[in-house]
Amino acid sequence: MADGDSADYRRKKAFFNKVLTVYGRKPVLEALLDPNLDCYRLHLADSNKSAAILDQITALASQRGAELLVHDKRALSRISRNGKHDQGVAADILCPKFSDLESFLAAPPVAAEQRLLALDGISNPANVGMIIRSAVAGGIDGILWSKAGNADLGPLVIKASAGTLFRAPLIFCDNLSTALQQLQQSHYRVLVLNANAEQQLGTHTLSGKRVYVLGNESDGVSAAVAEIADSDLAIPMQNGVESLNVAVSAALIAYLDR
Repeated sequence: MADGDSADYRRKKAFFNKVLTVYGRKPVLEALLDPNLDCYRLHLADSNKSAAILDQITALASQRGAELLVHDKRALSRISRNGKHDQGVAADILCPKFSDLESFLAAPPVAAEQRLLALDGISNPANVGMIIRSAVAGGIDGILWSKAGNADLGPLVIKASAGTLFRAPLIFCDNLSTALQQLQQSHYRVLVLNANAEQQLGTHTLSGKRVYVLGNESDGVSAAVAEIADSDLAIPMQNGVESLNVAVSAALIAYLDR
């Protein structure tokens, strides 16, 4: 690949890494009604029957300057990645704070203090959405989301995030443990939550660049991640309570480690 072609490919990849495809008539309409969101493309199935909401969606997309593309139902299913629930409509929304790990690490040096959350198999869309909402509200610098194991970033996540997903600093990766090792090479400390850890959140001053890993709702942090973690951290609890909902844990991290 020639240098010019390579640079063009990187630009296109960086652009599409910032695109989130929203599907379903009501979610797409809500996105188009939000003046703070930039709709890049509207996708419609050629099998759609006339409906007032579709007319409204099409009119809003045209007003916003979005490109309109019509596909057969199978092609639209590939775009939405959820043919059973896309209702013949999908929209590409630009999310300026989205990036992949390569782009994140290649950006200009970040501040000495940097806080990231990493999602390790969070399967409940409501939990993913609430984690994102707390992270955005609490000023977390990045949310590492791997394609494997975590809930898809669909309408349920958008709803639970109260729309904050669109402006969240999401960092995409293919494999979480590999991504965490790359971050370690860039001087990030990987911290996993462990109820038996001696160090407790809120009682020790943490500094530097750090990544808090949030584990699966039932099984906790995966063995591959636990093996490479730099240290464990406990959330102090009383009255015999052994664990908290993972979204609650994310909120505590966002606000207790500042």
